[in-house]
Amino acid sequence: MAVVVAIVLVALAAWWFWPEAEADPAPAAAPSSTAAPVETPAPCTSTATGPFTPTSVTVPGAIDAARVVPVPPDGEVSGTLPESEGRAFAWEPSPGATPGSPKGNVLMNVHTFPGDGANGNVLLDQLPEGGQIVLAGTAPDGSAVELCYVVSERLEMPATELLPRYYATDGPPQVAIVVCSGERRGPGDWTHRTVWFASPVST
Repeated sequence: MAVVVAIVLVALAAWWFWPEAEADPAPAAAPSSTAAPVETPAPCTSTATGPFTPTSVTVPGAIDAARVVPVPPDGEVSGTLPESEGRAFAWEPSPGATPGSPKGNVLMNVHTFPGDGANGNVLLDQLPEGGQIVLAGTAPDGSAVELCYVVSERLEMPATELLPRYYATDGPPQVAIVVCSGERRGPGDWTHRTVWFASPVST
């Protein structure tokens, strides 16, 4: 048992300390000083009745049906997408849960770019606690379904700290999304991580 615990802790540490694979995209132009008004999201209605494969992520008023790509772990490090995929969300189906499962975290991550240009930037700017996340996808019978979540917790922590509960496979079902945040010191080297935990909306 002690050996198993040690292996798990090493794997967790590797992911949190490992720099995100990222090229050095040119910073986007500075946004206008006049911010567009944020629309109030309409009530979300979940149609999923069980586990399903996610294909898109929507944050009402901010992100519209961003593509979801299954990405297996890279050894002991959580898988990420190439930096060219700044708008797509990486979903780690193992050891993460599937949306609609009765327990465990659906593990996702998305890139943050210097300045702007990736959906990690959008989440940092426009997804507070209480915000909505909608996962859409395909049920085992081939039907299109979606599941609505509300953000229950948003936290920022130093990139050198561990957050084992991000990887929880027991406990209540949640979506857990992590992005790089804080100060960018170089390609893939950020001072912090921001994590959102979101719970499914009861239907």
